[in-house]
Amino acid sequence: MKKWIITIVGTAVCVLGFVAQAAQGWSEDFDQIMAQAKKEGKHVLADFSGSDWCGWCIRLDKEVFSQKEFKDYAKENLLLVSLDFPSQKKQSDAIKKQNAALAQKYSIRGYPTVLIFNPQGEVIERTGYRSGGASAYVEYLKSVLTK
Repeated sequence: MKKWIITIVGTAVCVLGFVAQAAQGWSEDFDQIMAQAKKEGKHVLADFSGSDWCGWCIRLDKEVFSQKEFKDYAKENLLLVSLDFPSQKKQSDAIKKQNAALAQKYSIRGYPTVLIFNPQGEVIERTGYRSGGASAYVEYLKSVLTK
């Protein structure tokens, strides 16, 4: 019984985290975000994640993506797309197909993988979890975007 309750609570926390992520400017539609980036001249941060099973993905979200400093920076400088590969969370067949095709196209071998695209749709950086929290991650992103 305890195991069952822990599983339900854990799943709920992951799902709520993802819903919160979506509400904070994250899209699941890669093509739409890339078109918007070109139109607005913004860079794109694409997060390939296993949001409900990958420890480093959960940690990246908790320490960086859910922090005010990152959200404030991203709101002004980036478009965000979540390309998720969950084990429990339901996704549409279209999103599953899109994410699998993108993972293959960009040779994603592990999670989290974060790709930074320029406004023309070219990958300019590949990274993942980085220690130091939101402040260090924002400084890293600033250095990438000013190259």
